[in-house]
Amino acid sequence: MNSNEKKEFNKKIMSIVLPITVQYFMFSLVPVSDSIMLAVLDQDSVSAVSLASQFYFVLSLFVSAFISGASLFAAQYWGNKDHVSMEKVYGLTMAINMPFVLLFFAGALFFPEFVMKIYTDEPQIIEYGCQYLRIASFFYIFNAITQIITTFMKNTDLVKQSTVISFVTVILNIIFNAIFIYGLFGCPKLAARGAALGSTLSCFIALVVTIIYFNIKGVVKFRFKYFFKWDKTLWKDFRHYVAPILANMLSWGVGFTMISVIMGHLGSDAVAANSIVAVVKDLISSFCWAVGAGGSIMVGNLLGAGELEKAKEYGARICKFSIWAGLLGGVVIVAMIPLVLWLVNLSETAEHYLTYMMLMCVYYLVGRAINSTTISGIFVAGGDTKFGFICDTVTMWAFIVPAGFICAFVLNLPILWVYFILNLDEIVKLPVVYMHYKKYKWVKKIVN
Repeated sequence: MNSNEKKEFNKKIMSIVLPITVQYFMFSLVPVSDSIMLAVLDQDSVSAVSLASQFYFVLSLFVSAFISGASLFAAQYWGNKDHVSMEKVYGLTMAINMPFVLLFFAGALFFPEFVMKIYTDEPQIIEYGCQYLRIASFFYIFNAITQIITTFMKNTDLVKQSTVISFVTVILNIIFNAIFIYGLFGCPKLAARGAALGSTLSCFIALVVTIIYFNIKGVVKFRFKYFFKWDKTLWKDFRHYVAPILANMLSWGVGFTMISVIMGHLGSDAVAANSIVAVVKDLISSFCWAVGAGGSIMVGNLLGAGELEKAKEYGARICKFSIWAGLLGGVVIVAMIPLVLWLVNLSETAEHYLTYMMLMCVYYLVGRAINSTTISGIFVAGGDTKFGFICDTVTMWAFIVPAGFICAFVLNLPILWVYFILNLDEIVKLPVVYMHYKKYKWVKKIVN
């Protein structure tokens, strides 16, 4: 790659990755702000919201899988300048998401106690979690539709605009959370319910603004005919490439949920510390996710345009970029330990767990940066979706979950040792991911 090509690459990755980073970072601030605001009140509230959010996390696996598939086709169709096919993907993505969204909406609204008992047996945490879920259920619908629309905005050169909308939405979310959690300006003090209400209201505003803006400025339009009548060839291709992504998301996600279940049964101190670490880890991981998402779009555009060798070169540079992103994230999370301890109101034991859990996040973030960029970004851009399913399933279910369960409930190891084992998944699969990357099965054009 000569100097001009390097400049072109750097310009493109900055124009795509930086806005997406800001967007992901701002979205990650939402649970961080929730946790900090609630932690000021009491430890059980922050634990309840963290565990209740795991139910939406499971729904997000379905939504993310379908969105990843949509982005795969959208990126290549955009590179191929086929806007009609993008509209077909748009309608199809909306249609297949709605049944799952409505199912989880009903579960959170009508059966919150059943949901909470999956994650913990602490009565007070269950009570607060039920209050949160009933209100947050409406957030599920608003957020899923917004995510689909912003995915197509990112793939049609409107990434900066989608970032601005996300930025304003998150600011509103934080303001609403403060008002409703603490009862400011004459509003009732709602604690956990306030966090749910703030998120729901801000997301509703985001949905309205996103629909209006994309309908006016977007080249790709939502057509109801593609919502109800699917292109048979597209649906066949969509199933072929998205099914492994969905299987991967569910396998990894349910395994990740099992990790929360294991930690949720190790006492309130462990739950509280893990809850804080989880949101901080996700906050710092936003740059890692952005590299993967931006890399997927860049590589997908080139593959769709038939520039296979250039896509291969871009893939290599994006991978190197991800390593530096992971190392930087590790440094930042260590530097944040004193600030986090100062902000939260936890017991002495919970603070002890929190400090060492954050230190353990360093090795996790490096592995996550590389794996999210390759498995969820570059591989998916070229339709290489089966590898991620096999790799994540074997790692999670043949090693992490059984090892964590045995360490926690059979060997009764100390909580920090259990946490260390549960966070090894990203490191364990690195060698296999590298070997698969070098086979270059992902370097192909999948659209006509």
